[in-house]
Amino acid sequence: MADRALSTLTFLSLTLNRPIFLEGEAGVGKTELAKVIAKGLGRDLIRLQCYEGLDTSTSVYEWNFAAQMLAMRNEGEADIYNEKYLIKRALLKAVEPHASGPPVLLIDEIDRSDAPFEAFLLEALSDFQVTVPELGVIKAQDPPIVILTSNRTREVHDALKRRCLYHWVDYPDFDREMEILAARVPEAKQALSLEVVAFIQKLREEDLFKRPGLAETLDWAKCLIALDIVALSPDVITDTIGAVLKYQDDIAKITGGAAARILDQIKQDMQALK
Repeated sequence: MADRALSTLTFLSLTLNRPIFLEGEAGVGKTELAKVIAKGLGRDLIRLQCYEGLDTSTSVYEWNFAAQMLAMRNEGEADIYNEKYLIKRALLKAVEPHASGPPVLLIDEIDRSDAPFEAFLLEALSDFQVTVPELGVIKAQDPPIVILTSNRTREVHDALKRRCLYHWVDYPDFDREMEILAARVPEAKQALSLEVVAFIQKLREEDLFKRPGLAETLDWAKCLIALDIVALSPDVITDTIGAVLKYQDDIAKITGGAAARILDQIKQDMQALK
């Protein structure tokens, strides 16, 4: 359910072979874009999950040293630096030919990686190539479709952003969240969906450490359906709030008097619209 701006940016990315840099709060659907593009175009999806300390051995390649030692010992093989002993990681796989066409490379949560890894990515994103010293430069015949995401836990360097088309993914408004919930959880009844989305929208206005994203909306709706809940109540909210909020301070704040207050407010709003 992309808006016009994101749809336009995606078209430009596919047309101009430019990476997309998606920034926004956790759970708003950034990684979903990569999944949808891969599924829609019938391409392979290659995901690189970033973390502190990520380096070339875990993102590009490493040599199978055990197999190399066995080859030298048992077979007397001299050329142990060939592709037979190369363990290919996400970035190397992304620049290789794929039968279904250039793959979708998802570099997820780039803000969790280190500055040196960002610098390393500049070569890969500028020329769509990686270097294996023993084998040389490996360049993509057809550039992969690259999606980078960031939860903005830190600022990503401008040099990396300049190589991408940028888009801020915000929380959806009420109508769009209803559309997404109807598409992803079609078994949810209209009345319950209205209450769930309205409650989540109000929660995002509260002073919380971590506001619930779209992922939490979908999870909560599925939980309520599994419990055969047809309408929200303070007790239901207290019992299932763990699907929505992930920090104890936030849960304690909402399950006090706030849940009943928010629920009363949304029911009044719905009544006024009738």
